[in-house]
Amino acid sequence: MEIDIERLKEDLMSYFGSAMEVFPIAVMDLGKVEKATPLELIEIARENKFDLNNYVISSYKKER
Repeated sequence: MEIDIERLKEDLMSYFGSAMEVFPIAVMDLGKVEKATPLELIEIARENKFDLNNYVISSYKKER
């Protein structure tokens, strides 16, 4: 299974960025996302209940 890491990272940054309005501490999570490796991004997404199936790159998309 191949994950669209760039899209996942963008969505995580939006998620934590919007949370900063209510929870200023979310800036720390945003920093973690910015510096995270692909595997760390997947772990952060799992911890925050992201559905990784939404980020799977299908073979159909690759062929286009």
